[in-house]
Amino acid sequence: MEILFIGPTRIGDAVLSSGLVQHLNATHPHAAITVACGALAAPLYAGVPNLERVIPIVKKPLAGHWLNVWRQVVGIRWTLVVDLRRSVVPWTIWASRRFISGPAADAREHRVVSLARTLGLAEHPPAPCLWTLDLHRQRAEHLIPEGGPILAIAPTANWRGKIWRGERFVELIERLTNSGPGTEAILPNARVAIFGGPGEASAAAAVLDGVPEDQCINLVGTEGLLTVAACLKRCALFVGNDSGLMHMAAAANIPTVGLFGPSRPENYRPWGNLSRAVRTEVAYEELVGSPGYDHRTTDTMMDSLSVDSVAQAAVALWRQYEQIAAQ
Repeated sequence: MEILFIGPTRIGDAVLSSGLVQHLNATHPHAAITVACGALAAPLYAGVPNLERVIPIVKKPLAGHWLNVWRQVVGIRWTLVVDLRRSVVPWTIWASRRFISGPAADAREHRVVSLARTLGLAEHPPAPCLWTLDLHRQRAEHLIPEGGPILAIAPTANWRGKIWRGERFVELIERLTNSGPGTEAILPNARVAIFGGPGEASAAAAVLDGVPEDQCINLVGTEGLLTVAACLKRCALFVGNDSGLMHMAAAANIPTVGLFGPSRPENYRPWGNLSRAVRTEVAYEELVGSPGYDHRTTDTMMDSLSVDSVAQAAVALWRQYEQIAAQ
């Protein structure tokens, strides 16, 4: 039995759709699964059970990337094809059944629900998940050895407008990890793992410079996605901008606080009961509707999100987690 899963381009969307792959594995345990997806997201699938292969999709002019995918899959008799990209590929290859994603039911629908509707699972959408292998877990143990709780911080994003200022992350870290009057030290003396992607060192510099060296674990652009996933699973709490890393943290089943401004939390908040989305006081519509708005050039649009608001959300989520763990 052969299954073709045509997945998203971006890392965040790939994580949000990962529950569908897990569902396919659970309902077709003997099927060989081929994944075609964006090149950046491709490493996420390396640990998928019964994985046949991953076809990285590198965008080419005149949709030439789809021709490349077609050439690699046309000679196979597919039992099932799931296409989240609405490409021409499923209609030009032999397939017993085809499932093509459609639009969201409404403007406020979460992306996980919209994607789940592809397989008729919108009422009970499968939760995102991460598949790590022994080598990733062993590497993570080396990078984050035992020795107390870890606060995970992701101060970067795929564009500047979504990035909360580094000095505010530093103040938040101090409040969450340093005990003393007027602080919210839910993780006293915790080490801090700073996460970021390749080429994002400059965006994370203010945070890296603001955390004491003996407290800081620098994981900005140093490891592959599944090692990052394994590292996140070793952390106690995550706080970060709306990004692929935020979705990975939620999928790793750790308490996750996502920071939002010029993006919609109703569509992209971190998924799961152990998550919170906290947003700017200035509404999304006002931010993206401001004169001269251009996501390619705009500076941060997160300044109306206070440290107090984020700290309160983190503390409330942590208390909720403690109550659940105590049961």
